[in-house]
Amino acid sequence: MAGHTYGDNLSTVNPELAIEATELRKTYGDVVALAGIDLAVPAGTVLGLLGPNGAGKTTAVRILTTLLPPDGGRARVAGLDVVADAGALRSRIGLAGQYAAVDENLTGFENLEMVGRLYRLGRGPARLRAEELLDRFDLTEAAKRLVRTYSGGMRRRLDLAAALVADPPVLFLDEPTTGLDPRSRRDLWETIEARVAEGTTVLLTTQYLEEADRLADEIAVIDHGRVIARGSADELKDRVGGERLEVVLDDGGGMDQAIAALAPMGDETPVAQDRTVRLALRRRSGAIAEAVRRLDEVGVGIDDVALRRPTLDDVFLALTGRAADDATSPDDTRQAEGIGAP
Repeated sequence: MAGHTYGDNLSTVNPELAIEATELRKTYGDVVALAGIDLAVPAGTVLGLLGPNGAGKTTAVRILTTLLPPDGGRARVAGLDVVADAGALRSRIGLAGQYAAVDENLTGFENLEMVGRLYRLGRGPARLRAEELLDRFDLTEAAKRLVRTYSGGMRRRLDLAAALVADPPVLFLDEPTTGLDPRSRRDLWETIEARVAEGTTVLLTTQYLEEADRLADEIAVIDHGRVIARGSADELKDRVGGERLEVVLDDGGGMDQAIAALAPMGDETPVAQDRTVRLALRRRSGAIAEAVRRLDEVGVGIDDVALRRPTLDDVFLALTGRAADDATSPDDTRQAEGIGAP
């Protein structure tokens, strides 16, 4: 790869890491998709990769799964170099992307059998593996139906089953539950948890922060092609601050008075949205009673008051300046993530 600075091997290989990347970089013209990210995922754990649309998540996954060469940096997956050992690595990883990559003109069984044959399992073993996975993903009754008749949730389950045909030790899931209804999403979470319990390592990209909160052992927040924070969900929440006070005002108004009355209880200006005032507290003890007293003194009525811990939504907003469901334009996302790039 002339002109690239990709290293042949990591200087030190850690056998306990299933995914190891150092200074991965990728650009598309003037767009920097990855600006030098480092990742380290211990075997048998889940890394949640969070970030706004266009942050570089899919580009990272495509490099780590050998679908895209990096412009710089180094990476190993399952002990193999993603460039020098790309051919051997492909048999040791599974990938389920943002959109179900299944053939609509084949049945569910035929899709899985075909994947098995592509992995050179042989006709008999491929058929047995297809039947096993159809049963595991509750698709046996639909096995002989054409995939174009499947619901969205069924297609996603079939796509994940296809990623598991070769029983890979490392699984990449790029926003696997996008577009699923809540029940199908929970079912898929349970399937992922079962795989991890059996020793599979998972790298999961997602914009559903509840998903990362439930599944990920560690979370890396990526924005503008850089990892800007990492840690467990609890560690990231602690970075945002302690308990939050939430006060819902009655219909009588008084928002400005409420903000002024509650401001001394925290180090930052309270945030108002609709009829709700939110405040990061300086201290938790007696906060509810103090808030009620302060608001009563200025004549502001309340419907509800409560304390809550920061969520990953709070973390995401604090770190990136955007809510998790904010999106760049489709063109910006496609360009920054390298979709359709030369």
